[in-house]
Amino acid sequence: MTKKQLIMDKALELFAKQGFSATSIQQITDHCGISKGAFYLSFKSKDALILALIDHFMMKYVSSIDYLVRSEDDKDRLLYEFYHLCFDSYYEHSEFAKIFIQEQAHTLNDELIVKMRYYSQLIEESVLYMVEKIYGYEVEQMKYDLVYCIQGFMKTYSELFFFLNLQVDLDTLCKSLVEKTNLLATYTTIPFLTSDFVQLMKKPLHEEITIEEIIMLMDHALGEIEGEIEKESLILLKEEIQKPKLSRVLVSGLLENIRHHAECKAIYFKLRKHFNFE
Repeated sequence: MTKKQLIMDKALELFAKQGFSATSIQQITDHCGISKGAFYLSFKSKDALILALIDHFMMKYVSSIDYLVRSEDDKDRLLYEFYHLCFDSYYEHSEFAKIFIQEQAHTLNDELIVKMRYYSQLIEESVLYMVEKIYGYEVEQMKYDLVYCIQGFMKTYSELFFFLNLQVDLDTLCKSLVEKTNLLATYTTIPFLTSDFVQLMKKPLHEEITIEEIIMLMDHALGEIEGEIEKESLILLKEEIQKPKLSRVLVSGLLENIRHHAECKAIYFKLRKHFNFE
């Protein structure tokens, strides 16, 4: 075992007990039986160590998915094996995933956001390849929606492992999700996600976004929001982008109204930049 791998393994043990923020580099080096100097030869900081752990787990996960969807020739079996692989990985790495989910708000930074977006896009590409491989031209209009539905199943059912600590019959779960996915592929007829919309969502974090693209995101959010305050605030902000007339104080208040809504978080930061509040 290399020193770098030793540090990662021992740090993960401490993170599982104490969390990221409560674990110091000194504690990590003591647990490894090495000096701080030896630590810094492998990692520039604790954040760099956390990012290395994320890379370690995510690269293994992403590579396994990509290999499966490209190598499995039995189309009837592929979807089942895909779900089984995903949930097997959740089981295997559930401790780290729990820590990361619980503390990501404290470790959130641009580098982490870019990294997670990168891995998310790799998974989306593999799932899209799988969808096209299994269903072919029959789902051409619906394939992007189907990709997001499959990812939604993965995310939602993962909570059984991460938060509820339930013993799950994986065989039954995977068969159930295969049935649901096949029903969606067979019977859904109204597409929402288009190729252009998907490409817009893949725009790099620091790439400039146009007013037209912001409005497109706002229109999408307006279709999802139910709260009157958030919806009215978003409508007024959309009007302000097109024809500015409000004071900065009012704009700031409207931004605050949408800040914590799940559908508006990305829009909030883009609008803050657009209105020069940062």
